[in-house]
Amino acid sequence: MKLKNLCLLLKFSMVMSALSTTSYAQYVPHEVSCLADNIYWEARNQPTRGMIAVANVTRNRVKSPHYPNTYCEVIKEGPIRESWKTRKDPTLPDSERIYFPKRDRCQFSWYCDGKSDKVPSVDKNIYELSKAIAFKIIHGDFSDNTGGSTHYHADYVAPEWADHMEKTVVIGNHIFYKFP
Repeated sequence: MKLKNLCLLLKFSMVMSALSTTSYAQYVPHEVSCLADNIYWEARNQPTRGMIAVANVTRNRVKSPHYPNTYCEVIKEGPIRESWKTRKDPTLPDSERIYFPKRDRCQFSWYCDGKSDKVPSVDKNIYELSKAIAFKIIHGDFSDNTGGSTHYHADYVAPEWADHMEKTVVIGNHIFYKFP
């Protein structure tokens, strides 16, 4: 019940924001969808502030000169490989070639884990909350609760890169980091 109420509150807030005098000319539904997918797949089992933190990490990367400058590009960043279907035809123009991310090599693991990215119907409310958070993050309506973090990992793993970064905060079972 608490999740449903929070989701409704965020949806109402989105509508009110859209009706405000603030300019939302930069609103791009595709970017909201990309960020919502990332929030859902990376943090659907986290508290709401953990979902917001994952979104903030994505936003921090978009703002950083070291990463692409759109949410979708940041989320989908990683090495790619061409499909065997288009690779076998050397006469095919580049615009018609099909590329896939290399498995388990993306910035956000869900994007290239080889599993379906279809949100189960049982998680409809969680995904709606993810969309509301994504909209609010893109429009700057949430402050950064990660202290400027551009990285995070679950507390049950120990990636090598974490040794070279500054830990900023722990939210849920995610540990957040930024460059020192």
